[in-house]
Amino acid sequence: MVTDLGVFEKQLRSQVSLAKSTTFRVGGPAEWYMEPDSLDSLEMAIAWADKQSVPITPLGAGSNLLVSDRGIDGLVIATRNLRQVTVDHERLQITATAGTPLPLISWKAASLGWTGMEWAVGIPGTVGGAVVMNAGAHGGDTARSLAQVRLLNLETNSLRQAVPEELGYTYRTSDLQGSHQMVTEATFQLAMGESVEAVRTVTKDQLSRRHATQPYRLPNCGSVFRNPEPRKAARLIEEAGLKGFQVGGAQVAHLHANFIVNIDQATAWDISSVISRVRETVYEKWDVMLHTEVKMLGQFPVAA
Repeated sequence: MVTDLGVFEKQLRSQVSLAKSTTFRVGGPAEWYMEPDSLDSLEMAIAWADKQSVPITPLGAGSNLLVSDRGIDGLVIATRNLRQVTVDHERLQITATAGTPLPLISWKAASLGWTGMEWAVGIPGTVGGAVVMNAGAHGGDTARSLAQVRLLNLETNSLRQAVPEELGYTYRTSDLQGSHQMVTEATFQLAMGESVEAVRTVTKDQLSRRHATQPYRLPNCGSVFRNPEPRKAARLIEEAGLKGFQVGGAQVAHLHANFIVNIDQATAWDISSVISRVRETVYEKWDVMLHTEVKMLGQFPVAA
């Protein structure tokens, strides 16, 4: 456990706006905020929160989050500085700490000619967030790529290793959501590809496809709703006539209907209102209740 209180106090801040920490570019302040740069400082933050009796909210890239305009009570721990990648060439495994951007793992695997992470190249999230929500795309997902994960219990401040079979993975979710366990590190199992060039080509194609079909130039959180398989949320929303529907600065994207974009200084209230309207309209038209993939944090005056 780190004992340098001076370093800890410099890392701990109060009333920090979270708008710049989310890809939606909305959100009120964190009551307390910290960006630990080591496991020691992370453990010290958890010990401090326990002593102060304040809740802890982990935050990765903020790419799958909608933070309330009222902010978040307690301590927000941002993992952005926890970035370390190691490679096991014998086992064809890549291990990365929680704040490592998921695309970095994809490109690292491609540079080695290892296949299995091409799907992750266009996902603007971190390793920690991907493990928790079972991020996926193009037929691949975290659960199928994951070998093991290291978890930090926020109640006991203790570490343990877990394998995917223990984490209750289903489509875009896991038992880690809403739990008291925080991902600190994950190991991905890859396979030898045909060649470095072949894996790089597939990875580049996946990225180009996402950029061509999704509105990356405007602030958004990625796909807002889970697909009600075998149907696709985007198709249901589009056929309900909701492309371009707007509340304040939040709009259902014209390019991809399962995206909500911040086109003009949107608030979290604007976005949550659009989410509610989309769910209501799709249910009325198709008798299908869409469930959000985006995680909502804090208090919202409009339920979504």
